[in-house]
Amino acid sequence: MNPLKPILLAGAALAAGLLSSCTTTTTSSSGSLGAYQSYDVPTKKPSNPSAVKVKVSLAKQRVYVMEGSTPLMVMPVSVGTPSSPTPSGNFTIYNKVAKKRANSHGYAYSGNNVKKTMLSSKPGGWSFKGTPMPYWCEFKPNYGFHTGWVKHTPCTHGCIRMHENLSPKFFNLVKVGTPVSIARTQPEDSTLGNIKLPPDAGPLPDYPVNMYTGDGYFSQHKAPNYN
Repeated sequence: MNPLKPILLAGAALAAGLLSSCTTTTTSSSGSLGAYQSYDVPTKKPSNPSAVKVKVSLAKQRVYVMEGSTPLMVMPVSVGTPSSPTPSGNFTIYNKVAKKRANSHGYAYSGNNVKKTMLSSKPGGWSFKGTPMPYWCEFKPNYGFHTGWVKHTPCTHGCIRMHENLSPKFFNLVKVGTPVSIARTQPEDSTLGNIKLPPDAGPLPDYPVNMYTGDGYFSQHKAPNYN
């Protein structure tokens, strides 16, 4: 367990109201971190990238990346809670940033002291790094798909959180202009949605804080592979 986690937990509430944060600090236990890190799903590259579309099921917490009627990737995700829901409707991905960091919330640090905080609350003289949100694909201002701990129940502030091994593949499958449909349910829920899930990230130990203040979290994934 990271000895700095109590400090991080104390500051987590400060970012709870920010829709674009979509971060979590998990609770340490004997959960299967190795099983979580090895999780992957089959993925195909499109024959026509312009025909790719994304469908999100909020109730099932699934994302279907489709080329026409052909699934390219089906992945579990975490979506917003009832108090901070993921918006539903038809959108378009209009911004992609592989190494995205939040502008207003993240980690203040000075020497060996680190705490999770809003930029506006950063102690004087401390350095600051925004919360990393790797493979950011924005579909509405302050809402996007990005890497994060995936749980089995809704837990984000409105963003769509992807597993670390799946987010780089999603990032490569979509482009600026890819349509995104977000609804309570999708027709694919009954035909494609019953996939094997990774362990629930809720009880898993968090990564060391230097993965977030440094660049480590941006490369915390397996090399993308395609069928």
